[in-house]
This record gives sequence, C-alpha cells and structure tokens, in this order.
Amino acid sequence: MFAIIDIETTGGSALHEKVTEVAIYIHDGTKITDEYSTLVNPEKRIPPFVSRLTGITDEMVQDAPKFFEVARKIVELTQDCVFVAHNAIFDYGFLRQEFQRLGYKYHRPTLCTVKLSRKLLPGFNSYSLGNLCQSLDINIENRHRAAGDALATVKVFEKLIEADPSLSGVNLSGLNPSLNKTLFSKLPHSAGVYYFHDENGTILYIGKSRDIRTRVLSHFTNRQSPKAQQMCERTADISFEETGSELIALLLESDEIKKHLPLYNRLQRRTLYKFGLTSFMNQAGYINLQLTKLKGNASAQAVFTSYEEANSALYRLVDKFELCQKLCGLYQSQGACFHHSIGQCSGACIGKEAADIYNERVNKALAQFSHNWQNVLIVDRGRHEDEGSVVLIENGKYSGFGWFDKSGSNGSPEHLRECIRPYQDNRDIQQILRHFTRSRKGLRFIRF
Repeated sequence: MFAIIDIETTGGSALHEKVTEVAIYIHDGTKITDEYSTLVNPEKRIPPFVSRLTGITDEMVQDAPKFFEVARKIVELTQDCVFVAHNAIFDYGFLRQEFQRLGYKYHRPTLCTVKLSRKLLPGFNSYSLGNLCQSLDINIENRHRAAGDALATVKVFEKLIEADPSLSGVNLSGLNPSLNKTLFSKLPHSAGVYYFHDENGTILYIGKSRDIRTRVLSHFTNRQSPKAQQMCERTADISFEETGSELIALLLESDEIKKHLPLYNRLQRRTLYKFGLTSFMNQAGYINLQLTKLKGNASAQAVFTSYEEANSALYRLVDKFELCQKLCGLYQSQGACFHHSIGQCSGACIGKEAADIYNERVNKALAQFSHNWQNVLIVDRGRHEDEGSVVLIENGKYSGFGWFDKSGSNGSPEHLRECIRPYQDNRDIQQILRHFTRSRKGLRFIRF
C-alpha cells in the first residue's frame, strides 16, 4: 500500500515552521482506496507571501484542528504504507518534525516521485510538479493546496507504475514454505482483526484494518525493514476475525495484543498512554491540575503518550481557559503566578478570584477530554447488511461489544445488552473510544 501525501506549511524550514494542511491518498497500486485531508492550525501566523502562494490564511486555520489532534489519524492511515510524495524529503521531513514535537518517532519507507520520474521518465526539462504534470498532460486542480497537489502526485505515480509495473506488484517470493498462498485470496475486503502465526500456531503479530486483505498484503509487499522481512518469513498461517465495525476492530485488536503479547507487537504490548492529566481539590477549594506518570490501571482525565505531549496540552488549556499557572503545576512561587502579573490570570493563586468561578473554567477545560458518557450503547454497522454491532459503556466504563440481528432486534437497551461479550476497560480503550467517536459519523448513541 502507498500513502501519497502532500502538505502545505508556513515556510520552508521543518525545524522552525509548521504544517497548515495535510492531504493523504491511500493507493493499492491500482486505485485510490481511502483519502483524508484537513487544514491544520499551525499555532503561529502564516506569512503573507505564503498565503498568496497557497491561498491559506490565518482566518482559514483559526478553527482548524491542531497537529496533535490529527496526528493519530495520520499514523493509523499511513500504517504499513510506503510514504510517497513529490520531493518526499520535504513532506516527510516536516511530518517527522511535527511528530517529534509530540515525542513520537514517525518512520515510514519513502518513495520520491521526483527522483523516480527522472529515472523512469527521462528527457523532461523540469521535474517540478507543475512542469512535470504539464509534460504528462495531467491537469492540476487547486495548485498549491494539499489535496490538489496530492491528487496530481497520484496521477504521476500511476504514470510511473505504467512505466515500471513492478512498483505495485505483490512479491510473494521468499515466504515460509508452510504458508499456503491461496490464503491471500480468501481474505475479506472488510473491517476486522488479523493474526500471523508461526509453524507452531503461536501468534507472531496482530493487526486491524478496514480492509483485511489489502492490509495483510501490504505487509508482504512492503518488507523493507529486517524486522518486517523476518516476520513475513516466520509466518506460516494467517487467520482473521471480521468485525464489520472499525471501532470494534480497534477495541478487539487492543485487547488481543495485551492478551497474547505477540513478538512483533512490542509497542502495543505496553500501555501506550503513560502520562495523565489528573486533578485534585486543594484546601482552599480550588481545583488543581497536575501531570502524572500513570502506573498500572490508574485513571486520569486525559492521557498522553509522552510527557512532552501532555505538557503541551496543559499549556494550551492554561492559555485557552485562562487558568492559573501555579494551580496547574506550571509555576512555582509563594505568591502569584507570572500570568497574574500580566493580566492573564484572575488571581486564583492568591485567593483573589472566587473558587467556584475558577473551578467552572477548569471543569470546562477538562470537559474537552471527556466523552460525558455514563451509560450508553454505541451502535454501528455489522459484518453483513442484516447485522448491527454494539459497544457497551456502563457507569462510565467500557464493558464490551457484540453483534445483533437487525430483523430480530427491537433496538431496546435491554435487548442490545444481551449481545455483549465482556471485555476489560483500560486507558488505551478509553482513548480509542474518545478519539473514534469524535471523528466518525454514522454511529448511533443510545443512552439508558
């Protein structure tokens, strides 16, 4: 699989500038299978000359998500893909720097269509995207916008595949002799969880996808790292469980990895969200916020993969909701915090602002991280047209999921609860639920 990507930025330096727009087209070597594009709030002003070039203004990105809010989507969408871009060193370098600011190491194999075009399509005077597309009779809509340039890069990439079909070929050579290659044709183009087994039946790897067959094939196509090659060589069997619902695939994958501890899922074997934002009431009645390294199944109002990501999120809350630096653990002093001296804190740190008024803003800030569910059933698509799926949250905790026959169900909470397979709640699960339900349409929520 290939992730064909274009970004727009506030300038040319990945170290000092920020991303303002991202567009991603997922391509299987034949066609586009998925796409995603969004403006990104760079949290800094866009220079006028950049706005004139891209058409992206400060006003356009003012209410757009910040990079940390779209980071997980980018990681998940490009997982097991080759990162393709026109001048890939620029786009890949910028995204890696954005992830580095969050404390995350983003790595993907890359393919540069500029370099490949020079090799496979020689003889052109210029290989800039605009000039190359003109030479190849490719029309570019919305030039210098991420989606327009990314789609043009898709068309260039397809021309390159015509010139060298091996770019998109699925190479099934060098695999375990015990692996029956007809298994690949039996894999479904549907959402679910898949398992790679060794010759003893031991689970080597667990993954999830909206398209099981495409994702599994991508593992055997993109064997570019020694670890990926070794895993494919050791895989003697492949099994899967269809879920229909992408949400259930995410939940099942997380639980199965922690249950089986596969050798090649080392990162997911551990709890991903190790740092939390917690709160407590001090003796004066003010809600204090603090960053904590979470142990075991300890809970928090919000969880993060790194201290840097958590600290950055807390600073944004302080600025957005005019919270006290001192009461958020960001300023140490016997008296007022620094923000009070410049008029950005109303004096909760010295008892000047009433506790109930201050606490109201703190609760509004924390509400950003809460799904505000106590008892709810989340209904989604099933594994076929006559089936639905359901996830149960009870007393604020995830309780499990299941499937139901649409024709035999009256849709009542009582009937849907009977379908639930019990599963354990944890911080990773809570984060999956928060993230997925905020960004996905088509889910139905039944409160009880």
